[in-house]
Amino acid sequence: MNTGLHLYDTQSRGVKEVRATNGKTVRIYCCGPTVYRDAHVGNLRTFLLGDLVARTLYLLGWESEVVQNITDVGHMSENLDEDKMLAEAHLTNRDPFAIAREYEARFHRDLQTLNIKPANKYPRASDSIDLMHQLIAKLVEQGNAYLGSDGSVYFAAQTFPSYGAISGNRLSALKPGHRYDYVEDGIKRFHADWALWKAAGNRSEMVWDSPWGRGFPGWHIECSAMSLHFLNSHIDLHIGGIDLRFPHHENERAQSNSFLAATGQAELAGEAVDLWLHGEHLLFEGRKMSKSAGNVVLLSDLPGRSLDPLALRLCFLENRYRGQMDLSWNSIVAADETISRWRERIHAWQSEENLEVDRARSEIARLISFAAHDLDTPRIVAQLRVLEKSQELEPATKAAIFLEIDQLLGLDLDRTPKSTMELTIEQANLIERRANARTAKDFAHSDALRNELMKLGVEVIDTAQGQEWKFVRPEPI
Repeated sequence: MNTGLHLYDTQSRGVKEVRATNGKTVRIYCCGPTVYRDAHVGNLRTFLLGDLVARTLYLLGWESEVVQNITDVGHMSENLDEDKMLAEAHLTNRDPFAIAREYEARFHRDLQTLNIKPANKYPRASDSIDLMHQLIAKLVEQGNAYLGSDGSVYFAAQTFPSYGAISGNRLSALKPGHRYDYVEDGIKRFHADWALWKAAGNRSEMVWDSPWGRGFPGWHIECSAMSLHFLNSHIDLHIGGIDLRFPHHENERAQSNSFLAATGQAELAGEAVDLWLHGEHLLFEGRKMSKSAGNVVLLSDLPGRSLDPLALRLCFLENRYRGQMDLSWNSIVAADETISRWRERIHAWQSEENLEVDRARSEIARLISFAAHDLDTPRIVAQLRVLEKSQELEPATKAAIFLEIDQLLGLDLDRTPKSTMELTIEQANLIERRANARTAKDFAHSDALRNELMKLGVEVIDTAQGQEWKFVRPEPI
């Protein structure tokens, strides 16, 4: 069933309508983080893409089922034959799974801070090894994969004739020694084949038993295994950064389609994925972010500059997802000022009367239509700026429009401006006591005080600078 949401499909190279092929929900798979370090703002831009899609579908009357993987094994370094998790573990002399769980928690915290709604499931690669074994075994049985002379299992790329449909990289043009998958000559049948299961060799950490011997999964196989399993063998929409288009998504498509053909589950002319959606690269102040350049920006850097983290979200919304974006501190500061101004004005507008219901509904429908046409959020933000200054709309109507469309924007525009906050003596006392409890690391008491404040209509938000709060409806007694 068609949803009314149209997005740019990388494979067909055109805008295409998103479908709910089961007639009920839109099944979405988002490539998640490799949890060996913090997600930087470029990663977060890609993760926001899935959130915008889900929010738009909701406003169009559709539910979505979102699965986002956690890569905690199998992602090889580009220049070293070493897993990224193990590389970080060896560098810091820590257990690799302790690192993974720490950065996984920090990933979820960043998503919450940026108002990215949680996925329905976050399967971990390390918990899905059996799923990968089942998929690999079927590919071997079908003749799409084979055991190499080094004890690793490889996908036979030449068994998949339409390889390259997403990226345009045809097998005949690929050169030997491509990153991630280089092995000595003679081990693979064809130089562009890639590992589904790597033999452990001298590696003793993060390895598992398998039908082909002790080893660990290749990077690409995890997404095929988890997406097909958790989304019932078909993905309506697959989302990731443009850097994953090749080789990751190209290889994933070959694996998934071949598996469906082998098991007789193929839908939509054998395609496991109906639409491939990619977010473009992010630059920071004109340069690609890198440790060597010293310009890697994290979400946690914003509060240190007295900036609302949601200012970053507004910056992303002001740029089209499939266009390269050049972020800067100046643009984040400007976005922070815009959000503060909007909250101030909405707070004032809400006290006015004369709500023009039909006019508000018309404007809201128009803004949602912009989102439905390939997530044109820059046009939405530009139109809100026009409405903000309009002399033709009643203030109450403006407030209704801004607050309704904030279901898509996710900017917390209903948050009470700091300049208008007046706490009661009781509320102020509880906030002070909670700050003291946090300083003393008495988190149980801190949580109890948070609950008391919520009953009094104050929601406390912990930030890098300390406590912030906003007024909410008091909890019923």
